[in-house]
Amino acid sequence: MAHFDIKEHEDFYYNEQGYKVFTEKFHLKRGYCCKSGCKHCPYGYDKKTDTFIKIDKKNK
Repeated sequence: MAHFDIKEHEDFYYNEQGYKVFTEKFHLKRGYCCKSGCKHCPYGYDKKTDTFIKIDKKNK
């Protein structure tokens, strides 16, 4: 994995429970899907079905 600096409010934020939530920008910077079912996954991964759902970026 490439090492790079991550910035709060740009690459992640803290939710109401105090957990770090990574943004779509961070995931794209990382360059791959970790298959953890991340809230802002830009790769369309669905943890329930273990599949990738095609995302139409034009209508997003």
